[in-house]
Amino acid sequence: MKLRRLTKRNHQNSTNNDPCAADLQATLGDQRVHTDSAARHLASTDASIFTGGAAGIVCYPSTTEQVQAIMAVAIKHDRAVLPRGAGSGLSGGAAPLGNPIVVSTTRMNRVLEVDLEDRLAWVQPGVINLDLSKQTSPFGFHFAPDPSSQQVCTIGGNVANNSGGPHCLAYGVTSSHILALEVVLSSGEIVELGGLDSEPTGYDLRGAFVGSEGMFGITTKIAVRLTPNPESVKTLMLSFDTVTDAAATVSAVIASGLVPAAIEMLDRNCVAAVESFVHAGFPTDAAAVLIIEVDGLSAGVSADATKVAEVAQTHGATVRVAANEDERALWWKGRKSAFGAIARVAPDYYLHDTVVPRSKLVEVLEAVYEIAQRYDLTMLNVFHAGDGNLHPLMAYNSRQAGANERVAAASREILELSLAVGGVLSGEHGIGVEKRDFMTDQFTSADLAQQALLRTAFDPFCRLNPGKVLPAAHSCADIATLSAAHADGVWG
Repeated sequence: MKLRRLTKRNHQNSTNNDPCAADLQATLGDQRVHTDSAARHLASTDASIFTGGAAGIVCYPSTTEQVQAIMAVAIKHDRAVLPRGAGSGLSGGAAPLGNPIVVSTTRMNRVLEVDLEDRLAWVQPGVINLDLSKQTSPFGFHFAPDPSSQQVCTIGGNVANNSGGPHCLAYGVTSSHILALEVVLSSGEIVELGGLDSEPTGYDLRGAFVGSEGMFGITTKIAVRLTPNPESVKTLMLSFDTVTDAAATVSAVIASGLVPAAIEMLDRNCVAAVESFVHAGFPTDAAAVLIIEVDGLSAGVSADATKVAEVAQTHGATVRVAANEDERALWWKGRKSAFGAIARVAPDYYLHDTVVPRSKLVEVLEAVYEIAQRYDLTMLNVFHAGDGNLHPLMAYNSRQAGANERVAAASREILELSLAVGGVLSGEHGIGVEKRDFMTDQFTSADLAQQALLRTAFDPFCRLNPGKVLPAAHSCADIATLSAAHADGVWG
């Protein structure tokens, strides 16, 4: 695992006199095709700390037909293509390897149709997650997946990474909320996966596509399921003297038969950073804080909130209930601002994303703190405790000698720990390049071979986002060559 501080690089414009760029400009117009170093620099990283090559030509289509035209030019010139949304991903999935044509979907940002009767909407992939809920909320509906980056991440990016969020405990991750997809394949064909029928016929290609990290095709239209706004919501803040008590409470709440809408945990270090940043009213003297939300019909919500409080108190919790919608919103602002607040702790941070069984939360958290202490790292924990989706966050200064190496070593141990207790590599951030070379730790060679077959069934040309997810032995791409970042921008 290679870590480095992101710094501005002066990319040479390798697209001068490029016949591929000329064909794209002739097809789409100069305003939709950028070859300047500034545009390419902005498209060369995502929100992760991982970098590979550099972006080649950057295209900004607004229609399915324009995406298809880009693919036709890519085929003609034998170029790789990287689909890109807001670039808010944390696994390097949208960081180009080599110099691919980058297809930015940010201008494909229209809500095309809202069908309240059937509780669905057709949207373009560049629609911002939170914007969709803002548009549908007045009518009593919202889009349930709510990543912490929902103010900037796109629906297309949610599809690519099968994103989750705090409320996926009760409502499920993105795949549970996608009915159909219009996709441009690497061959240039336009296909529709899934359907609006309650029982679409044929194989579930929609399900296979969601979470494919831009390697199967470019999403151009998405039919999303709209979720009714709950009649009633109660949000509880539980504070504990130990992280162990907080983790034990998570398991006890689920064991009681309740499935809250969300169960989020923040430890002392994270609470301190968030409180100084947002002033949300979090108790800074607590070792850990749980935010538990229950929703549904009013009578049931009141009973569930009472039950959560009773379970928590048996584990030594101090219980508060949000007094009104403003306080509830402030608490959630604090939770979703956690990663931004880390800048007050250190200039750099590395955010992990693994999943472990809830029954192993206490054991794993204790081991994570021990790992951080051994490598002399500041560890903050904020995560989706209800489904065991951990986000250990290591704050550090990459300019200190050996800091990157210590973070890499600690990260490796956290991955090994998560897998050893029956967990998985990633819950919602995806594999990208970050965990690509660790896939062999979770999957057998036969497992990876089958995944590679599925990838090539969608993209037999290895044209779309090559070098991601699958390790070298199972990838159709020459990863070493891609990482060298061809100066000429040519794929093939």
